[in-house]
Amino acid sequence: MCGITGFLWSTGSGPDPERVLKTMTKAIDHRGPDSDGHWMDPQAGVAFGHVRLAIVDLSAAGHQPMQSASQRYMLTFNGEIYNHQKLRAQLEATGHAPDWRGTSDTETLLACIDAWGLRKTLEQCIGMFALGLWDAKNRVLHMARDRFGEKPLYYGWQGTGAERAFLFGSELKALRAHPAFEGQIARSSLVDCLRHGNVGEDRCIYDGIAKLRAGRIITIDQQTGSEQIETYWDAAEIAVRPKPQRVSDTEVTDALEGLLSDAIGQQMMSDVPLGAFLSGGIDSSVVVAMMQALSDRPVHTFSIGFSEARYNEAEFARAVADHLGTKHTDLYVSDKELLDVVPQLPHMYDEPFADSSQIPTYLVSKLAREHVTVSLSGDGGDELFGGYGRYVHAAKLRAKLQKMPHSLRQMGAGAIRALPMPVLNKLLGGIFPTPQGKEPIGQRLHRLANYARQPDLETLHRTMVSNWRFPDSGVLNAEPPVSLLAEALPPRGDLSEIERMMQLDMATYMIDDILAKVDRATMAVALESRAPLLDHRIAEFAWDLPLDQKVRGDQTKWALRQVLYRHVPKELIERPKMGFEVPIGLWLRSSLREWGADLLHPDRLNRDGYFDTALIKGMWDQHQSGQCNWGAQLWNVLMIQAWLEDTQA
Repeated sequence: MCGITGFLWSTGSGPDPERVLKTMTKAIDHRGPDSDGHWMDPQAGVAFGHVRLAIVDLSAAGHQPMQSASQRYMLTFNGEIYNHQKLRAQLEATGHAPDWRGTSDTETLLACIDAWGLRKTLEQCIGMFALGLWDAKNRVLHMARDRFGEKPLYYGWQGTGAERAFLFGSELKALRAHPAFEGQIARSSLVDCLRHGNVGEDRCIYDGIAKLRAGRIITIDQQTGSEQIETYWDAAEIAVRPKPQRVSDTEVTDALEGLLSDAIGQQMMSDVPLGAFLSGGIDSSVVVAMMQALSDRPVHTFSIGFSEARYNEAEFARAVADHLGTKHTDLYVSDKELLDVVPQLPHMYDEPFADSSQIPTYLVSKLAREHVTVSLSGDGGDELFGGYGRYVHAAKLRAKLQKMPHSLRQMGAGAIRALPMPVLNKLLGGIFPTPQGKEPIGQRLHRLANYARQPDLETLHRTMVSNWRFPDSGVLNAEPPVSLLAEALPPRGDLSEIERMMQLDMATYMIDDILAKVDRATMAVALESRAPLLDHRIAEFAWDLPLDQKVRGDQTKWALRQVLYRHVPKELIERPKMGFEVPIGLWLRSSLREWGADLLHPDRLNRDGYFDTALIKGMWDQHQSGQCNWGAQLWNVLMIQAWLEDTQA
């Protein structure tokens, strides 16, 4: 695992490119503490930087940037190609293999590109990656990102005139280090961050900078500056392709177990110590179970525990670890240890990011890094196999609502929302008390009324995954961005309502939240995280299944459970889904109150000029009084404010 950066510039102008490149590379050295590398062609006006976390082939033969045997291509590469040994064998069998210098997957990748070209190579690769590839023959820069966007890649033109440059990198820190970087905040992206807690899809917090979408290749012509984007794999399209003939439950379980064994076996490839995150839930447990079945020694597993029982999964993880015989390490953390992470978040996440589970994710990554350099996770299981409870809840809610005329639903919802939340709390609070850290009854009723008013599945789903109902009302002089969840919806095909929500989450929430969260948290401690459930062969298999072999009745992730039950008793697994929840709402009334009040002080908000000060102050006051729990909504604003403070320091 590594970090990459680079730029194109007009030769003969601008600052010293070597000095700039080293500064950009230094900005992301946490991603690769083992070595750094720099390459440039001043005549062509191209420069590549690389920082290395050595995982496969620890020798100098794996050093980057790396040139192909033909000398046509130069590559800076972040990621892993899990099937690279098979690709080597394929090259050797067809007479296309060079004289190998080492055993790294980077060298394999370059040899494949020499033989087949970039697109065909990526179509053959199983892995996670972001890369920059200079083609000296055609004087073009290619960049590509893996099928699910596990590895980040930012890019864009910055500066004007002779100072204009094309910048790219694994993190915005690298781009900010270039003198041409402009740093103009994109207000529409602030709207995005209020709604979802992140800046999603191909958008960025800065004007003129974008993220390359998952499964895409972009080509930039150095001479003309033109850009061309092509798609070599699209998860949303895979979801709607025709399903094959149904097979029996036993055949599904056998086939999935075989795929998991192969994918996990490939991802256990490492020349450094390797382990796994284990929460005790379905996804991480099935990954660890298969790892242990493939290993001749106890797999090292890691989990984080909390003092409050309703947040704590560590005891379940320990039970699964004991059954499988792993070498298990867990760490129980206090509120203070969680809170001590908060000041680090803006710099760590590089762009406003407000999923509060980022805090325990960082701590479990830090724990794992004390023992291993690579850790496997269960990420992806929810979106591919229907794991979120809201899928079933939303489908049931839709079924009930559709029995009522739309006009009647609108009237009922309007009547509820006509009563202010404090009034509803006073009327019904004695009957429906507020659980600690949760929403009062008035707020819950307003939320349900909002669900009831939605005319179709897409708007209901978007409402359910939105922290802010009208985020553009909170940001001054901003328009909501065009989104895959609204104006740019992907094809639905014949998907059921649950499958449609899974498809949308796979294309948005999984990439923009889950995978971004894990990448930044693990890279902050120089730990490589791998997600074998996101092997594209498993994803394609999952989408070929009929819905009832993923969600059966109220039971989610049916197929994964059947595989897991072959290794772990049901009684160790069957319990309500928990997740890495932390009590942000409670903290903002106690330990984080002073910190939050400072960041949201009206003088500061007015000075920055991004948010509606009166609206934010009203929410803060309502939260402090207990009339509402705006913890999640305020956390989004606070992460933006903290990020602004960090980047402007």
